[in-house]
Amino acid sequence: MRHLLSASDLDAAQSVALLDLAEDMAEVNDRQVKKLPTLRGKTVVNLFFEDSTRTRISFELAAKRLSADVINFVAKGSSMSKGESLKDTAQTLEAMGADAIVLRHSSSGSAHRLAHTDWVDSAVINAGDGSHEHPSQALLDAMTIRQSFWPDNRGRDLTGLKVLIVGDISHSRVARSNLILLDTLGAEAHVAGPATLTPVSLVGID
Repeated sequence: MRHLLSASDLDAAQSVALLDLAEDMAEVNDRQVKKLPTLRGKTVVNLFFEDSTRTRISFELAAKRLSADVINFVAKGSSMSKGESLKDTAQTLEAMGADAIVLRHSSSGSAHRLAHTDWVDSAVINAGDGSHEHPSQALLDAMTIRQSFWPDNRGRDLTGLKVLIVGDISHSRVARSNLILLDTLGAEAHVAGPATLTPVSLVGID
């Protein structure tokens, strides 16, 4: 798998493998030297067109822990204010040697567009695109749920659990990714919220 654009990009085996790997990586935080050589010589660009604290810092820290060089791009104060497009910016960063681009953008589908055009050859990770999806957050939520129920959780999916997501489902990219990933991992997912804030396809479903 070259890109992570949607929670639907992952099947059950891949999802569990990623959660297991995340557990292994979490143990690195307990070491005196919190560094692995996995991405040594690679450049990761955090390309953020929306404000972010936790997501951007998490991706930056993860890349640095894997020994990558990290470039943080923030739209404010950049050439975007002079009319430069996503394509222009991405191609500039590609020319500078970006191996992976972590993209957050206000437009739904922007990560898919970046990954499936000839603009860049870099791997693309969707860190939130409009109200569409936020797959990395869904993986984190699944990891937290799994840890809560099974401290010894290697190799486990979420079969047998019932999960309720409450709130504005229609406009939540996190809820959308969570629903997809929870289903992939075998959990029984439900939503609750005003009908006007729930996708038509889910209205009336318990």
